[in-house]
Amino acid sequence: LLAKDRNEDYPFIVGGGPCAYNPEPIADFFDFFVIGEGEEILLKVLKTYEAHKDGHWDRNNFLKEIASFYGIYVPAFYEVDYNENGTINKMYPIVEGIPTVINKAMIEDVNTMFAPETMIVPFIETIHDRVILEMFRGCTHGCRFCQAGMIYRPIREKSTERLVDLAEKLIASTGYDTISLSSLSSCDYSSLNILISDLMDRFEGDNIGISLPSLRLDSFSIDILKEIEKVKKSGLTFAPEAGSQRLRDVINKGVNQEDLIQAVTYAFNEGWSRVKLYFMIGLPTETEEDLMGIKDMSYLVRDIYFNRPNESKKGSFGVTVSTGCFVPKPFTPFQWVSQNSIEEFNHKISLVKTSIRDRKVNFNYSDVNLSYLEGIFARGDRRLSNVLIKAWEKGCKYDGWSDQFRFDLWMEALEESNIDGDFYSRRARELDEVLPWDFINPGVSKEFLKKEYLKSLKETTTMDCRLACGNCGIVDCSMRGVFN
Repeated sequence: LLAKDRNEDYPFIVGGGPCAYNPEPIADFFDFFVIGEGEEILLKVLKTYEAHKDGHWDRNNFLKEIASFYGIYVPAFYEVDYNENGTINKMYPIVEGIPTVINKAMIEDVNTMFAPETMIVPFIETIHDRVILEMFRGCTHGCRFCQAGMIYRPIREKSTERLVDLAEKLIASTGYDTISLSSLSSCDYSSLNILISDLMDRFEGDNIGISLPSLRLDSFSIDILKEIEKVKKSGLTFAPEAGSQRLRDVINKGVNQEDLIQAVTYAFNEGWSRVKLYFMIGLPTETEEDLMGIKDMSYLVRDIYFNRPNESKKGSFGVTVSTGCFVPKPFTPFQWVSQNSIEEFNHKISLVKTSIRDRKVNFNYSDVNLSYLEGIFARGDRRLSNVLIKAWEKGCKYDGWSDQFRFDLWMEALEESNIDGDFYSRRARELDEVLPWDFINPGVSKEFLKKEYLKSLKETTTMDCRLACGNCGIVDCSMRGVFN
């Protein structure tokens, strides 16, 4: 189970993806992590592995060699010292020649990188039963709660020709009837109108539809919706994130109520009747007035629909208000803030729930206990490894399924490990504290994150970096000034 117990005959246990940007809570279990984008660096790792296997195989020598690659982190080669108050004093390599800082692996040219042209199609119905087409990586909006928007910088786009080619191959190999255009903010693709027009020209005759995931209110495009609805009307999801303009400025969301009014008015006029709104509860500086704004915005959408001539109302109207508990994440301006307690989350959810009394407005929310655990591990350190082992021994194995999640067993595991969960979730960090993930360089500087955090306390926004460079630390960002 633990990496230190594996000998030459064991396979390597490798981690990666966005969660690996703080690998420390699971560091004891993994032989190495890929920090960043894996398409290119994994090929280099595999070629190195092949060369070592052809020669005199030594597990440790192989790990030493790949530890020098950009994006490769071998936890066993590092030691952590702690202060008396439980915070980290320093983290340092204990093997000669190993880097002190792990720079993320990044794909320079997403047009030429590997992209799947086939997919496994299961025999059972799945939620994502469609072709997923990644248009670009990165985001320029700078939402202060969003880890992906920071770690995937700079923005890099695939060409429309490449995307249409991939779509043709994926449709042919899967038989799916929907293409989902996937990216952090899909409507920001600079050639989106051209891409959708090309896809519709190619696939409309085959009754293959196009869907856009969560739409930013400020980038809502009438022309795009008109193209999409030629085949089928997919559901519309908007993410205001917060119920008031003040709080949207705190998180640097960059949209206002007028954007929502314009977006849903057009959608209803074009025949849509069901809308989903996504918000977060527990954001920094949040007040009850901000929370009541969630109800107000959902009622505003309802009123826009019904305050129209009867002959223009189509379908069965409904608004789904979906809320998630805010969890502070590494490499965001909010990585220093305290997470709400379970009691605070429950109180806030109850306030919103009891305020919504219209059956046309459906309110749902995430599991508060699960969000508390997520908050612990999101900003945890290596000392949490023992908690994971104890929880696993108690039977915590399928916690992603709500009927299998046993919060009481996790609390027992924390107590038996002498770990205070509030130390990781509820404690506000000092700006000069050494954080468990500080040894990773995601491209965005810690000074930029500090500056953004301080601006949030003043309710000051930062412009989209396509409009003005915010000096985030990314080198050679090529997307400035490019819009769809």
